[in-house]
Amino acid sequence: MKFSQAPSTLVMVRPKAFGFNPQTADTNAFQHASNEVPESIQEKALQEFEKMVDLLRSNDIEVIVVDDSVQPAKPDAVFPNNWISFHPDGTVVLYPMLAENRRAERANPVLESVRQQFRILDAVDLTAYEKQNKFLEGTGSVVFDYVNKIAYAARSPRTDETVLNDLVNKLAFKPIVFDAVDEQGQAIYHTNVLMCIGTGFVVLCLDAIQNDDDQERLLDSFASTHHKVIAISFAQMKQFAGNMFEVMSKSGEPFILMSQRAYHSLLPGQLDALTSFADPIPVDIPTIEDHGGGSVRCMVAGIF
Repeated sequence: MKFSQAPSTLVMVRPKAFGFNPQTADTNAFQHASNEVPESIQEKALQEFEKMVDLLRSNDIEVIVVDDSVQPAKPDAVFPNNWISFHPDGTVVLYPMLAENRRAERANPVLESVRQQFRILDAVDLTAYEKQNKFLEGTGSVVFDYVNKIAYAARSPRTDETVLNDLVNKLAFKPIVFDAVDEQGQAIYHTNVLMCIGTGFVVLCLDAIQNDDDQERLLDSFASTHHKVIAISFAQMKQFAGNMFEVMSKSGEPFILMSQRAYHSLLPGQLDALTSFADPIPVDIPTIEDHGGGSVRCMVAGIF
């Protein structure tokens, strides 16, 4: 069976207590604390969330919105892709999370909402690895090539190779694991910050992959799957240019989701290369990016 790389439906979680999460800050260099009052941060994040949903729907993209629960407060609930993923063969995966206060997100009624509209044929639950202090944070940690059944993952405190191997064995995917660091030499916390895989393209911060063998394995793999590599710089990665996501509209038209910040960081040649595959949809979410340390791709779980 031939699967699609781009999902046709997106699941998003409307936040109730969005804000800077101190439990994730040690491993996420993209987060920034501020002196702004929490209520103001939540209000701005909610406005950005609603505008994003409206923008997606105005482009004929199916969006399922699930409300976060008020208690316990979950500052990162707007990023559901870290604890759940849906796969083209009807499998759903639940993931082990590093931050204890993020594990409560799995109590969100996301699965129940999805079951009302889609058939879930199998479930893989990896959450027991939390007791071993081993983590794999969903499609943040793993960037899937669904068509060629390859799972790309950059090692980090949030991406454990043992858990990844368990997952790919269950899904019958091939793992490609590598190291990626920022300009300070710190492991990049999530793979999807530096890499995006679309139907015919890959956006990748090659500068972050300093091991020549790792670079060669990645580029050989993309050549074998006929993906055009669009390289981005460290500066562009910091603007979340690696955190893009290809989706399909109800009529089958492809789009590339990215933040406004990421869009403006792109050079004309990079933008031309991307638009040869799909039209971009830039989304303005500065509050969510600054305080949460995640961008557009982190805010959606794709359903095929």
